[in-house]
Amino acid sequence: MNTTSQAGQRINALLDENSFVEIGALVTARATDFNLKQTETPSDGVITGYGVIDGNLVYVYSQDASVLNGTVGEMHAKKIANLYNLAMKTGAPVIGLIDSAGLRLQEATDALNGFGEIYKKQVDASGVIPQITAIFGTCGGGLAIVPTLTDFTFMEEKKAKLFVNSPNAIDGNEISKCDTSAAAFQSEEAGIVDVVADEAGILAQIRELVSMLPANNEDNTSFTECADDLNRVCDDLVNCAGDTSIALSRLSDNGVFFETKRNYAKDMVTGFIRLNGATVGAVANRTEIYGDEGEVTEKFDAVLSAKGCEKAADFVTFCDAFDIPVLTLTNVKGYKATKCSEKRMSKAVARLTYAFANATVPKVNVITQKAYGSAYVAMNSKALGADITMAWPDAEIGTMEAKLAAKIICDGQGSEAIDACAKEYADLQGSAASAAKRGYVDQIVTPENTRKYVIGAFEMLYTKQENGPAKKHGTV
Repeated sequence: MNTTSQAGQRINALLDENSFVEIGALVTARATDFNLKQTETPSDGVITGYGVIDGNLVYVYSQDASVLNGTVGEMHAKKIANLYNLAMKTGAPVIGLIDSAGLRLQEATDALNGFGEIYKKQVDASGVIPQITAIFGTCGGGLAIVPTLTDFTFMEEKKAKLFVNSPNAIDGNEISKCDTSAAAFQSEEAGIVDVVADEAGILAQIRELVSMLPANNEDNTSFTECADDLNRVCDDLVNCAGDTSIALSRLSDNGVFFETKRNYAKDMVTGFIRLNGATVGAVANRTEIYGDEGEVTEKFDAVLSAKGCEKAADFVTFCDAFDIPVLTLTNVKGYKATKCSEKRMSKAVARLTYAFANATVPKVNVITQKAYGSAYVAMNSKALGADITMAWPDAEIGTMEAKLAAKIICDGQGSEAIDACAKEYADLQGSAASAAKRGYVDQIVTPENTRKYVIGAFEMLYTKQENGPAKKHGTV
């Protein structure tokens, strides 16, 4: 391997020291058109091989922008496809480090076919082995499909570019107005990118993510020794119920929380925590974000947005494919009511509903504050198949807020009658206790004891087996 190239240096920084073994180092371009025969193409612009991260086998390819700008030609693509073949045989993740000008024009249809071969391998591997992509330079045109076919995407904050159409080629846009290829746009607006950081930060966080994921869809050994107290009391949990990214880190072993798509649809939090050493996927509604100084920097209504539903649905689908249990923290009272959101709302909620109902992994739901209407039903409710539903004592569960229900029930009556009706409705139809009496809540737990009860539930569900109706696949 050319250890002086950036491509080689990235691999060495990513993997455990001296663990990388290169495959296909002597491969070069076969094409001779347009004077390619006279052009040196060491490794045909991509370094491929395997190594370990914290002792876990991974396969890595790293594009070398110093060789024909890292463009993808016939042999370049074959090396990546071969890496996928090995990864599928051995059941280990594939990590792609992208820095390429895209299709190698001198190889035309051979290069185009190579793109298709890579896509096919990625599709075959989807749901079988984890796929991770990190973009350090250009990733444009057909190459932009590669990271979106993978499970997790990282993007360097300043130099990386991700686009199908370059910003200046989009009608009515120019890069000075809106850089649609920049990490900020792709992470905040498009929702493609999970993590934006500098190069060192990206490589460190890929290592962190790999250590939390199973090697493949049949691997059930992705545990670590738990050094945290299983019965640890979380006294401050109720105070961070609004910012569930903090709440999840409080619940997790030693505060471990790897948040995915962290800059997109911030009203919905998704990511991985550890409970008693096991990786658990977490989905949570969020109503506020706290800054470093403890101040509230952003606020959201306790509603489902189309973007938030899509983000959560994709995450739950990944967890189900890799047999990762799912925990939800629910606080929702309806749907976002804007014209833009309404265009996609019904379909997005349907996708979230489908993801939870279709998932056969252990599912635990904790209702922290509000749980109203069909928005609550879509958030991993018991009706959709949650195995255990918990609620905090002051949680509100029902069709709508008691005051609104009372106004409808007591239409035309005075304010005193409405107030009395609202109180009665809250007690009879809108409390955690009333839901528990009907069997829709299994346990009422105090916020500070949530960790030990959630751990207990997942321990109990460890051997869960569930099979849905026989079918090829659903259509939602």
